[in-house]
Amino acid sequence: MPTARSISRRSALATMTSAAAAGLCAPLIRASNKSGLGPVIVGEGEFTYEVEHDWARVPTTHAFGNTHGVAVDSQGLIHIKHTVHQSSGSGDAICVFDPGGAFVRSWGADFRGGAHGLSLVREGGDEFLFVCDCNRGVVQKTTLTGEVVLDFRWPESSGLYNSKAEYKPTNVAVVPLGLTGLDGKPCSQAGHIYIADGYGKSWIHEHSAAGEYIASFGGPGAERGQVSCPHGIGIDTRQPTPRIVVADRGNRRLQYFTLEGRHLGFTTEGLRMPCHFDQRGPVLLVPDLEARVTLLGEGDRVLAQLGDGINFSLRDRPRDQFVAGKFIAPHNACFDAAGNIFVVEWVEVGRVTRLRKVG
Repeated sequence: MPTARSISRRSALATMTSAAAAGLCAPLIRASNKSGLGPVIVGEGEFTYEVEHDWARVPTTHAFGNTHGVAVDSQGLIHIKHTVHQSSGSGDAICVFDPGGAFVRSWGADFRGGAHGLSLVREGGDEFLFVCDCNRGVVQKTTLTGEVVLDFRWPESSGLYNSKAEYKPTNVAVVPLGLTGLDGKPCSQAGHIYIADGYGKSWIHEHSAAGEYIASFGGPGAERGQVSCPHGIGIDTRQPTPRIVVADRGNRRLQYFTLEGRHLGFTTEGLRMPCHFDQRGPVLLVPDLEARVTLLGEGDRVLAQLGDGINFSLRDRPRDQFVAGKFIAPHNACFDAAGNIFVVEWVEVGRVTRLRKVG
């Protein structure tokens, strides 16, 4: 395990243990199962969900390792990226399921062990995946079935690395092609790709739509504009001017930047160790490694916090010790078209949970 990654995760474990001992509790959390036999419900009001753990019907030829990435395409297919369990007969690190949870296909054996970020983008009528391997220092743009469209070089030209071994990318954000600015004109960064080196040297690298290196920003630290384990990254379009939002996990905050990489501000309320993002209208979805999923609204006001488990010690335990309705280590999450939420967790035997929207 790389040193930076090991330190980050040991720190996460220590923090989670302290949180459990303190009996911390977050607002707007509810987990109910009144009959003791029926479904578990979390959230309240508009943000109420039925919890469906182990939603994906994984074939016997496959076994999830740590489930690190999730994305939903326009056909409703759910793409899951995982490290592959040692017991798996298949080495494929990306598995695809239909909206009912049935297995469709798999691919990506090269990502076994290092499978990390997974982002889906739409370009006109086409859809592509951006996939990261933090062990090999690989970022690729692929079709939905795994054909490589673009292979990104490690950012040697940035002058920030002594070798490729120091580069450990975790997630990618892409500026939508149709994005416009306040003046109504096309955004000059439309199509640009931002790669977060979350487990390496904590830099964020901007590339053109063709994959050419442009610039870097961030860098390790806790001051404005600096980041510590920029684990997740996204393009926030909830305001008239689009922003880059970074899951500044080591600093336990979100940090916002302009598309040119200039610091704009922080959000810390309701966050422990934010991992990544998805957006649905005005709502920002934030999976938090410290055992819950947070929904942020206008001004990053906390709308709901779902499945608060404070039970990180279960991440390497057998599945039958997991607690229904409680998360362990949410690593990524996304909405589908109906507003349901898919959550994947950093647990050794993998877990995919669907939060079916009922509110």
